[in-house]
Formats: sequence, structure tokens, C-alpha cells
Amino acid sequence: MREFHKDNVIPSGDCVWVFGSNEKGAHGKGAAKVAKVNFHAEYGVGHGPTGRAYAIPTRDKHLALLTLPTIGESITGFLLYASEHPATTFFVTRIGVDVTGYSDLEIGPRFVKAPSNCVLPEEWKPFCNSHQSQEQIPRRNHALESRS
Repeated sequence: MREFHKDNVIPSGDCVWVFGSNEKGAHGKGAAKVAKVNFHAEYGVGHGPTGRAYAIPTRDKHLALLTLPTIGESITGFLLYASEHPATTFFVTRIGVDVTGYSDLEIGPRFVKAPSNCVLPEEWKPFCNSHQSQEQIPRRNHALESRS
């Protein structure tokens, strides 16, 4: 059965913190800072496993917003990684939502196929408990927007 967590909670116990990062690996704000301080994410590692964390980039090396398809590719890579490590619990934060500005509606459905060892944000429960495909979910186009 799928587990969910409340937003802005730092888990206790032995788990991997999954967070949104920038490709530069400068973990200075939000969940990325928590990854650095509490889960030993290494400066300069902006994608994949780092310390007791896993970085999913949502911004490039110049801190420009990545497109949803690009973020989606990284999410797919993470889901494969999580499925290859079934004994590990992955505590997934609301990647791409607060600091980046994408919505739960745009990111949450991308975790529909997350393995059961992924604990997901409570806000994604409606998407991850339904059988609605990602193609049926409307998305905003942020590709041309610039955010600081």
C-alpha cells in the first residue's frame, strides 16, 4: 500500500531524501538545503544519488527553469533507481513545486508508477491513487518563463 507524508516534514529513521535541485548542485534553499544539512548531499552533485539523498534537477546550471519533459526524464530515472533498490525507503519531497513554481497537478502525476518504497507527498495522493494517465493531466507551459 502506498504511503504519503505531510509537506515540510523531515523524516526520522533511515531513508533517502529525494529533492529538487539545480544541475550545478548548489543546495541553498528549501528541500535542497535540507538535503545538504540533514542528508549530506554533496555540493556540486545536482543529479542522482548524493549522501543519503537523491537529487532531481528542476533548474539548469545557470538556475534557469527546466521544462516539464526534461524534469520528467529525471523523474523516470529516479523511479528506475528506486525500483532497483527495493530495500531502501525514498522520502520524496514536492519536487518542482514551491521554489520552482510548477504545480502539484504538473508534477504529482509523474509519480503514478513510483514503487511502493517511495513515500510521496500527501498533496499527490489524488493523482497517485487514481488510474489517470499523465497524458490526461493538463499542464502549464513554463518552457519560456524565466524565474529567479
